[in-house]
Amino acid sequence: MAQLEWSDALALDLPVMDDIHQEFVDLLAAVDRADDAALLPAWRALVDHTDHHFAQEDAWMASTRFASGNCHSMQHKVVLQVMREGTARAEQGDLKPLRIMASELALWFPQHAQSMDAALALHVRRVGFDPATGIVHAPDALPGELIHGCGGASCSDEDRPASVAREEAAAA
Repeated sequence: MAQLEWSDALALDLPVMDDIHQEFVDLLAAVDRADDAALLPAWRALVDHTDHHFAQEDAWMASTRFASGNCHSMQHKVVLQVMREGTARAEQGDLKPLRIMASELALWFPQHAQSMDAALALHVRRVGFDPATGIVHAPDALPGELIHGCGGASCSDEDRPASVAREEAAAA
């Protein structure tokens, strides 16, 4: 099974996001280590965490002008749905899908964090969004139109606001 460990490569310089990501990695490791008797409870803890984790990021996106159907939020929805389907299969006695899903999550998460979440962290910092209070301290930095893509370099230029494209080009 592919294992994932927290490292500086996963840190996004947004402490609240980094903390929840590190917790995800720790819970995924607990699933990986679990014997059959402990697997479903460990998986449920991971699903509960992931539900909260994704809801939190989705709320940040909603507060900072991402469209509700943007690709980042849609990926959250699909991953969580698949995780819940794994729970249902395990509740019927089939634990194998959980082991496979845990391995796949260990491969998926770094890519998601280093692309979509990194773009979100950059956007949140750029607009001065305070995750604790929900206040945008630089409302003039908010995009004029809703962000329909993921807000990152992996989306087409037409899906990203020009200000994000300029900021990414300057950082390169």
